Amino acid sequence: MNRRPTWRGPIWGVAIAVLVVAAARSAPAQNDNERGERLMNANCQGCHDTRRIQTSAMDAAGWTKTIGVMVDKGAKVPAEDLPLLVSYLTEQHGPIPDGPGKEVVLNTCTLCHDLKRIKLGRRSAEEWEETLVSMLNEGAPLSDEAFSAVHAYLSRHFAAD
Repeated sequence: MNRRPTWRGPIWGVAIAVLVVAAARSAPAQNDNERGERLMNANCQGCHDTRRIQTSAMDAAGWTKTIGVMVDKGAKVPAEDLPLLVSYLTEQHGPIPDGPGKEVVLNTCTLCHDLKRIKLGRRSAEEWEETLVSMLNEGAPLSDEAFSAVHAYLSRHFAAD
């Protein structure tokens, strides 16, 4: 039996190590997001449902102030978890621009989607129209007037770059 030395063994080892390091670097963000959601569920839903959160659309200062008020009222959020909770709420349920259609987005679109998804959904006006028609077909409660307002709002503030 003739065994030739092969270079594949060490190369595969290096490739696997690179993949493991890359996965580990992306894991903290995912873990923080999951931990943030668990913190929200554990600490906020004891007093109210998530609709209040989903429609607030606050920035970090607003969430920090609100959480401070809730802690003063008895919420048991560990101090070391406050920055993560504020970060999660700001990212997932953070501010969107003011303007006609904003209230429809907050009160209708967030029934199914968090604000992060809406903000990242950069689309042309035609693509937003297609998306909204698709949402109507899924049962979104949009009147013709609300459709026009939210279409204009999304097209103006979350247009494709």
